[in-house]
Amino acid sequence: MKHVPFNVLVLCTGNSARSILAEALFNHLGGGRFKAYSAGSQPSGTVNPVALETLDKHGVPLPEARSKSWDEFAAPDAPHMDFIFTVCASAAGEACPIWPGHPTTAHWGIADPAHVEPLAARREAFATAYRQLARRIGAFVVLPLETLSAQEIAAAARRIHEEGEA
Repeated sequence: MKHVPFNVLVLCTGNSARSILAEALFNHLGGGRFKAYSAGSQPSGTVNPVALETLDKHGVPLPEARSKSWDEFAAPDAPHMDFIFTVCASAAGEACPIWPGHPTTAHWGIADPAHVEPLAARREAFATAYRQLARRIGAFVVLPLETLSAQEIAAAARRIHEEGEA
């Protein structure tokens, strides 16, 4: 693996909720070891306000939160990605762009909190998604990535997801 920081791209369809939470958590929990980005295959164009509220409640900054297309990260001048995580089943099943450098990929499915009603239930769904992502990302960022092969990292990411499901 290359030197730090490691670039991480978190993908979801709308890039308004789960991938936004994950981007902020990778940057926050990674302690400078990671530079995370998020994007969507069909970005909504807005960040869900409850996602921002959830991050703020936990003191997790995301100063430039915006919903954006994954095409930005497939462009020739885009940052080279080391890891790509999908957090929703629809993005995991879509035909993704070809990512230069063949980054290690993993799927960490998280239930979509964005459309849960009423608002109190939506806030609780965001809190659940936040906890699930924080556990997984917290476990990933402490891995000795510099000494692991891409296959070992992918296997570790799968184990982290499976343990998060238990």
